[in-house]
Amino acid sequence: MHRHHNGLKTAVLLGLLTGIILLAGYLVGGTTGLLVALVISLAVNGISYFNSDKIALRSMRAYPVSEAQAPWYYSMVRELATAARQPMPRLYISPTNQPNAFATGRNPRHAAVCVTEGIVHILEKRELRAVLGHELSHVYSRDILTSSVAAALASIITYLGYLAWFIPIGSAGDDDRPNPLVSLLMLVLGPIAALVVQMAISRSREYEADADGARLSGDPLALASALRKIEMGAASLPLPEQSSLVSSSHLLIANPFRAGGLTSLFSTHPPMESRIRRLEEMAGRRR
Repeated sequence: MHRHHNGLKTAVLLGLLTGIILLAGYLVGGTTGLLVALVISLAVNGISYFNSDKIALRSMRAYPVSEAQAPWYYSMVRELATAARQPMPRLYISPTNQPNAFATGRNPRHAAVCVTEGIVHILEKRELRAVLGHELSHVYSRDILTSSVAAALASIITYLGYLAWFIPIGSAGDDDRPNPLVSLLMLVLGPIAALVVQMAISRSREYEADADGARLSGDPLALASALRKIEMGAASLPLPEQSSLVSSSHLLIANPFRAGGLTSLFSTHPPMESRIRRLEEMAGRRR
């Protein structure tokens, strides 16, 4: 019942994002703008569906590893995937010193899991296993596709605002074409509205993956301990806010950028202390 409610909530939020795009298109370009927004929305959804895994892996410079190269990695993931009765995903490692991890792919049969070299160095075996359980839970719940589509839809709204301001849509004689003030408001408020909706989707999914991953690994305290170490490591080794990384950052288990200011306010990740507290409460209930 809870899973059904979570899926319904996500569908409503994605619908809201699409609605914002269509409204933005209409406000900045009238009927012509609405049609442009609809076509762009459909195209971006299609690209996200088939290429979400490639985009994320490329942004983190991830490379595939074989079982001969990383037997410990394959052993952990195979055990968890078998317990969940799911296929084995492709495994990658990112040559990044910051401790982090992510999963990507539109479904369990087209999934990939990636850990950074930094996380392998600082986590104990049971902590890393719990992190992998978290990432696999994202895959099994189809969270990766949902988050990727949400991020793509949110980016469209920003581009529509710029398009309306610098390249006016529609002809000067259109009755439904807005004045420049409306375009300016869309340029400022549209991306904020989209970011808030995307943030709601991502934070909800992150809490769910923590709980599902803890159940899959059977060790919520190990995941809580791992999150503490990851938060400290990410804070001391923040990644540069490059556009390719920003577009994929919602997939990572922890915010990879320097905390503080608007970055924290609009973060797609829930507060780490809240996630850890929930896991500790979960462990208490299990005992």
